[in-house]
Amino acid sequence: MTAALDITESKDVARQGGKMTSVVFASSIGTIIEWYDFLIYGTAAALIFNTLFFPNVDPLTGTLASLGTFAVGFFGRPLGGALFGYFGDRLGRKVMLMTTMAVMALGTFAVGLLPTYSQIGILAPVLLVALRFLQGIGLGGEWGGASLMVVEHAPQHRRGFYGSLVQVGFPLGLVTSYGVFALVTMMPQQDFQSWGWRIPFLLSIILLGIGWFVRARVPESPLFEDIKQRAAIAKNPFLDVILKNPRNFLVAVGLKISEVSLVYILTIFAVLYSTRELELPKQLLLNAIFVASLVEVVTIPLFGWLSDKLGRRFIYFCGTLFTIFFAFPLFWLLNTKDPVIIVLAITVALSFGHGTMFGLQSAYFPELFGTQVRYSGSSFGFQVAAALGGGLSPVIATALAGYLGGTSGVSVMLITLALITFVATLAARETKNTSLAS
Repeated sequence: MTAALDITESKDVARQGGKMTSVVFASSIGTIIEWYDFLIYGTAAALIFNTLFFPNVDPLTGTLASLGTFAVGFFGRPLGGALFGYFGDRLGRKVMLMTTMAVMALGTFAVGLLPTYSQIGILAPVLLVALRFLQGIGLGGEWGGASLMVVEHAPQHRRGFYGSLVQVGFPLGLVTSYGVFALVTMMPQQDFQSWGWRIPFLLSIILLGIGWFVRARVPESPLFEDIKQRAAIAKNPFLDVILKNPRNFLVAVGLKISEVSLVYILTIFAVLYSTRELELPKQLLLNAIFVASLVEVVTIPLFGWLSDKLGRRFIYFCGTLFTIFFAFPLFWLLNTKDPVIIVLAITVALSFGHGTMFGLQSAYFPELFGTQVRYSGSSFGFQVAAALGGGLSPVIATALAGYLGGTSGVSVMLITLALITFVATLAARETKNTSLAS
């Protein structure tokens, strides 16, 4: 009898492990595709969009305008977080994951078909802004759904690790987007400017098919199914988050603001600054970010695993303190113009300033909210901070460097935002042993 029970228990564990693997794989592969779609725009904005869509202004103004359209996508993200979060808490996680993937991919594909300023005039940047906003709406809803699908399936003592595997989608999205752009920038400059830049955007339609096929086979979250069966679904989860959970919402915004600013300083502003002010080759910066992203594929799960052992708050404190102390040395190292030092600086900054905090968020943010409002709360808090920190930081940094003549203002900005996250971490509660059932 005992042997039979042991065999049955082993089979249950194996089935649960297989189910967890499929959920993590489907959520992660979809997130990689979503981040690829979102991040190729940032690369194009830094490298070529200023000449294609804003050709009749001086270089600094054109660059700021190009980055401004990049920022528009971030301001679409809170809308996506609120909209898809609401329906994700009302209708389920899975259907929102499928919808957001389609919205993002179709918006990205359309950018690849867009006529430039020389072809249709002012309508070109107008359409570019509209499509970028659509991208933001799609990503705004996708992250929360992917995170919840994994975390609500995961065993309590491993939520940090499993959640971090969703976050690996970001560096892999970076690797993919920068890798594709690194290839197309090897084309003759005339070909790259006329049609080569479109290739990374048009590939999104193929990725949509892959992601849709994989995600269609993922089971719905068991915690959502539970509240659905108990008829405990919130009537207006978005309002419940704002009115009944304001502290956790503000904590989530504060926890996000530092790392999201740093990562776009590294991947957008650093490319602009190094290629234009330091006159370094574009390929060097693309290679540095490529290497740093590959390393982060390993360090993000490491920090997620450590957060299950040491707690979310401890790892978060480490990340904020690193950012504060590395804000000035980062640019000192870039100014050496030494390729090895530049690659190492960006790699260290991405893992220890971004990965320490970003890697935990798929577990930490959902753990702050109950099941009835978890999609809305985690998504909206995450995306509001992304709009403020990620969308505006490259624009503000470029303006500060351009008008102040150096990067000291950028370093001070990074320190200030890290201090905000430090305070938010102080205000947050430790959640690694918290039950998600509610």
